[in-house]
Amino acid sequence: MKNWQIDLSDAEQTVALGARLARACQQASVIYLAGDLGAGKTTLSRGFIQGKGHQGKVKSPTYTLVEPYQLGEWRVNHFDLYRLADPEELEFIGIRDYFADDCLCIVEWPEKGLGFLPEADLLVELVYCGEQRRAEISALTEQGQQIVEWLSQNEA
Repeated sequence: MKNWQIDLSDAEQTVALGARLARACQQASVIYLAGDLGAGKTTLSRGFIQGKGHQGKVKSPTYTLVEPYQLGEWRVNHFDLYRLADPEELEFIGIRDYFADDCLCIVEWPEKGLGFLPEADLLVELVYCGEQRRAEISALTEQGQQIVEWLSQNEA
């Protein structure tokens, strides 16, 4: 499977990468976001959601677990599982309903939902590189591979 990486010097570049990722996702997709606190997961999610056409503020779903957006033909579901105490709690919010054929799902802290989340198409790891960040994007499925190829061929 393919991997791709890009250095991000600031929050604006992280938002721009999220928007590029949104353009690359042309079919239902699951994207896992990994990285330390403050690495830029929510910033990347904001760029993705705005890249799909959302106007206005993008709320972090830290306390609600999921923030859904209806954007044209897509339902974009932004999950933040940081405060999830037990993965079984996902059953109570009807987790399976959020991963339909018309959904693009971004999951922050996916390791907290293991066993209850579907397989991801992409893993985006945001790592610190001094004052900057690096996004390391790994394709985990054939569809993820197509997204990574699009990203690598369509530079900002």
